[in-house]
Amino acid sequence: MFGALPSVTGRTPGAIPRPRRCRVRRWYEDALGWPTAPGDPVRLALGVRFDVLDVPAEAGAAALRRLGPRSPVAVRGGRVQLLVAAGSAEELPGLLEWLDWGTLPLDLRALGSGACLQAPLPPEASPREEAPSLRVPDARSAGGTDVTGVPSPPGTGDAGVPSPSGADVPPPRAPGPGAGRPLPLGRLGSQGAAVWLRPPEPGCEVEASLPTLSALGGGGDAPDLVRLVDTVATHCHRVRLRRAGAQPPASRTQGR
Repeated sequence: MFGALPSVTGRTPGAIPRPRRCRVRRWYEDALGWPTAPGDPVRLALGVRFDVLDVPAEAGAAALRRLGPRSPVAVRGGRVQLLVAAGSAEELPGLLEWLDWGTLPLDLRALGSGACLQAPLPPEASPREEAPSLRVPDARSAGGTDVTGVPSPPGTGDAGVPSPSGADVPPPRAPGPGAGRPLPLGRLGSQGAAVWLRPPEPGCEVEASLPTLSALGGGGDAPDLVRLVDTVATHCHRVRLRRAGAQPPASRTQGR
């Protein structure tokens, strides 16, 4: 499913040296209490503490405004991995149907019970020159747009994309971890290895920060999974339409 770093030292592509690998596993299991799967590389067992929504960078950038400041987010290979409440992967198909997205092909994947996620390096173990960042495409320029914690200009929605008429654009949240720096895909993220964009915090129960269905209409602090899914589905659809519009006319005709 995911790419890997090219091997330049004879080691398995993307492999972490054994001493550091042991420290990574201990950090997840002891400091965070997150279960890991046996074997190498270090992988996080999903469906226990959380599930994951895997989306394109543009949809992930839009999703940041739907998350709480403590909601963990990872980046890998040009995609964003959003941690959501355990069980959300099973709810996704029905949720997409309810939101009228069920009949459209969306580049949106849900990973839950039985699946694993490559464990990003803990923040203190990530080299400074490989700091996590995220770069999203911009239809107005070929170079892309850096997404920061700065609110979008008036008349635009998440990630600076114009909002459809009547769209509910949330007010900007207070900056959280990872919000005060530019987000271009870093060298690791762009080549396939996972990095934390918003890392989890040891000593904090991750479940309280995750989008969940139970937040719908509630007064708690947990992000609303329904609004999050609607946001990422909207941007996944925009990405699909943009890619289709970029194809030569002959290719679009053949694809019908």
